[in-house]
Amino acid sequence: MLAIWAEAQRQQQRRDEARWRAEAAEERRREREQREAQRAAARDEREAQRAYQQSREAEVARRTAELDARVEELKGLLAAGLAAPAFGPQALLAPSAVPPFDPGPLGVPVEMPDQTAAVYFVPPPDAVQARNPGVRRQYEQYLAQARARFEQDWYAAQAREADRQRRLAAHHREYLAWAEGLRRQDEERGARTEELLRRLRAGEPEAVQEYFTAGLYASAAWPEGFPHRLVAAFDAAGRQLVVNRELPGPDVVPAAARVRYVKSDDREAEVARPATERKALYRQVLAQSSLRVVAEVFRADRDGLLDSVVLNGFVLGIDPATGREAERFVSSLTATRAGFAGLALDRVDALECFQGLGGRLSARPERLDEVRPDRRPETVGGSVAGHGGEDEPDLFEMDPLDFEDLIAELFRLRGFRVMTTARSGDVGVDVVAEDLDPVTGGKIVIQAKRYRKTVPPTAVRDLESTVRHHGAIKGILVTTAGFGRGSYSYIEGKPLTLVSGPELVELLAGQGLRGRLGGGGSAASAAAEPAGAGPADRETALTVSWQSRTAGGDAVELDVTAFLCAGGRVLSDEHFVFFNSPQDPEGAVRLHPTRSVPGEPTRAVRLSLDLHRLPAAVDEVVVAVSTEEEESSALPLGYVHGLSVAAVYGPGAAGPAGWAGATGGVPDSAMLLGAFRRTGGGWEFGPSGRAVTNGLAGLAAAFGVAVE
Repeated sequence: MLAIWAEAQRQQQRRDEARWRAEAAEERRREREQREAQRAAARDEREAQRAYQQSREAEVARRTAELDARVEELKGLLAAGLAAPAFGPQALLAPSAVPPFDPGPLGVPVEMPDQTAAVYFVPPPDAVQARNPGVRRQYEQYLAQARARFEQDWYAAQAREADRQRRLAAHHREYLAWAEGLRRQDEERGARTEELLRRLRAGEPEAVQEYFTAGLYASAAWPEGFPHRLVAAFDAAGRQLVVNRELPGPDVVPAAARVRYVKSDDREAEVARPATERKALYRQVLAQSSLRVVAEVFRADRDGLLDSVVLNGFVLGIDPATGREAERFVSSLTATRAGFAGLALDRVDALECFQGLGGRLSARPERLDEVRPDRRPETVGGSVAGHGGEDEPDLFEMDPLDFEDLIAELFRLRGFRVMTTARSGDVGVDVVAEDLDPVTGGKIVIQAKRYRKTVPPTAVRDLESTVRHHGAIKGILVTTAGFGRGSYSYIEGKPLTLVSGPELVELLAGQGLRGRLGGGGSAASAAAEPAGAGPADRETALTVSWQSRTAGGDAVELDVTAFLCAGGRVLSDEHFVFFNSPQDPEGAVRLHPTRSVPGEPTRAVRLSLDLHRLPAAVDEVVVAVSTEEEESSALPLGYVHGLSVAAVYGPGAAGPAGWAGATGGVPDSAMLLGAFRRTGGGWEFGPSGRAVTNGLAGLAAAFGVAVE
């Protein structure tokens, strides 16, 4: 018995040992697999890290290549200008390129349903089932349903096809009208050009100025971001053209020489370009630009009208004497035709050539130290031609491509990287801008539309689709007209911006560009006028004026406001017109900037109203004033003297021509001047004079504006 027990113990021990060995082997296997997984993960992590670092290194290599390409572009300024075709009369007479009609998706016919398709096919019962009356009735029922479904789909497809053909025909008519408009523009431009060339051959100074100015402004192949503003005058007696031409500032030379990737803290670091290299390259840019402009003038002079050219290069910068932005002349060159003809410009060192011709370059152009120009256009006498001068082009009449170029230049001056797409066929986008900010930047699509009437909401909805299609961060619709309330409501919460005509004019002026909306008067007051109607035909205007200083000599300002009301309450917060929102969504009521009255210690604000454009729900437009808010409290109206209102009424409006506001002793800081109210067939203004407490906030609350 003991032997049996002992054998059983040994067998149990062997089983336990086998189990322990198996468990140990399994543990070793799991440890091997874990170690292998760890090694694989580490290997994958190293490979991922290596791939990430390679991508970062590729990115810095790309940025470095862009810097190198920019420097090479600057070094090749003169060569690029010489390689470009010379300007001549043929450029002015060349007809506009009219692309063939492109129907787009409308050119694809609607596919008609096929009755033999599986969706309309009902399999017949077999011979045995066909003997069953119930099966036959069910088959016939299914067959009738399939036939009805086919007929319904067929008629629906026919309707879609008819709609497609209708829209295609309308699209084709629009294309033909557009092409005919281009043809008429070409004819008019051709006639004007022929007249210009006739006057040019006769040596008329104004024609000479106009011709060479057009040639310089049309000069192509300049690097991105280079300015184009210029002014020119022609001295007929001396056969000399005098030009002031804007040149790029010192920041045109990249501050970084290259970009490197720092692995230790995973960042890109710019390696600064040596200051001496930047200065030398900028001097080369100025010298090459000057030589190139003079070369373009002489190359365009096919008839030998000029004996010499004076070119003064200026850069927009801060005048240390006034602290204001001004034209800082950094170069001046007088070149004769004979002296210039003997140059091999494709082989010269630009700086030495410039100085060899007697040109004078600022000793420190990077600091905008000035040189004295040899001669200025304004000293020539007679008229002065140029781009960026006092003549403001009518945006309504501007060539569509010129208008798009103007919008591109506007955004370029505002710091964006810009390109136009009108010639590349990028449907839906006129200008592409890139915000270069590394955090908030990205692609922005811009549509430039010359409307005379309110922009339809469909154009705004199309803009949103275009933004999504191009993967842009934002869309901007710029127009010469205005937008309705529905358009402004639609863009709420969306990456869309609407720029109306008056806003566009202000933006252009802020960047030194010119543009007006319609003929004559204020550009801001002419926005969004229907064809054939101007501000004088439609608008009513109120001018509010007052003494700009109190008896004690303190300055006093008034804010003029308007509330577009329905039943005594403002129609919406957007229909509250004040200094931060100078017009309502429909553009019917517009507040114009405060101005000084020349020669008098007064201030004045103009409120223009196109009463015909007011929403139908508006039955009253209330006009009020309030003293400007200060840190402590608003000044009481009792301190304001000489408050008066002058009115000019348009069609359908009536009221007193003017009246004085009685402010003496008024302790409150706001007052109702009066209101336009709907009458049977128009509007009538009734003066008021009722004081309102709590200033602008009190006015807003009284008419239902949400005040935070």
